Amino acid sequence: SKAFIMMKNFYGDNFQDRQVVVSENSKLVLGKHKLMFIEAPMVHWPEVVMTYEETEKVLFSADAFGKFGALSHEEEWACEARRYYFNICGKYGTAVQSLLRKVAQLDVKYICPLHGLVLSGELDYYIGLYDTWSRYEAECKGVFIAYASIYGGTATAAKRVAEMLRARGVARVVIADLCRHDMAEAVEDAFRMSHMVLAAASYDGDLFPPMHTFLHHLQMKGFCRRRVGIIENGSWAPCAGRIMRAMLEQMKDVDIVEPTVTIRSTLKSGDIPKLETLANLLIEK
Repeated sequence: SKAFIMMKNFYGDNFQDRQVVVSENSKLVLGKHKLMFIEAPMVHWPEVVMTYEETEKVLFSADAFGKFGALSHEEEWACEARRYYFNICGKYGTAVQSLLRKVAQLDVKYICPLHGLVLSGELDYYIGLYDTWSRYEAECKGVFIAYASIYGGTATAAKRVAEMLRARGVARVVIADLCRHDMAEAVEDAFRMSHMVLAAASYDGDLFPPMHTFLHHLQMKGFCRRRVGIIENGSWAPCAGRIMRAMLEQMKDVDIVEPTVTIRSTLKSGDIPKLETLANLLIEK
């Protein structure tokens, strides 16, 4: 019913005599094919109703299990599916969990999303990833380092921390320049990894905008349950750390490593021990 309300917004009332309204567990028999309808509101639109075809056991899953790059069929599914999930459905983990409970009651042989490939075979792999993502759990243990640098000093500090973490045996260390990196991929990596380091310059008494945009994206998508270290830079009045902290504190169960590391303009020998301490504290948990 919600779909027709939205259609009216776009097209007026000229379809009123050509609509069939279905709801949870409604069925439509088309001879050999029998369709059952499953409500999945906010995965990721409010009117979503998925369709399960009982004869051939096909789940037409709307946006769920979709991915970017629908025609790029040779690439590994999870990368673009993960980026799609966290940037499209990421806020609605509770709704996705509700859907997964419904799917668990069905005998599904094929999943046909609106965006992406028909999925078959080991469906537990795809469903398992959706379960992990919608629970806001880290997919793998590792550190994502996101930096926003103006003149390069902040970038140098971020790259040095990456070296320190790798030297400590952290197998997965991913680093992104928020001034150049695809924002959707940065959001994906933040959710994928168990730990994160934010490094940003102060800017006009505030936070350098690329980092502010990134953190705003994380807030919108329900980022939570991660351990995060902070590096700030400022030539005369460092304030980036305070603002990053305030934005992180609005997110649920984010464990902020103490203390914030402050550098002045460029990385100096006296800053190295502070970065070493940050690296050690970050991976303690």
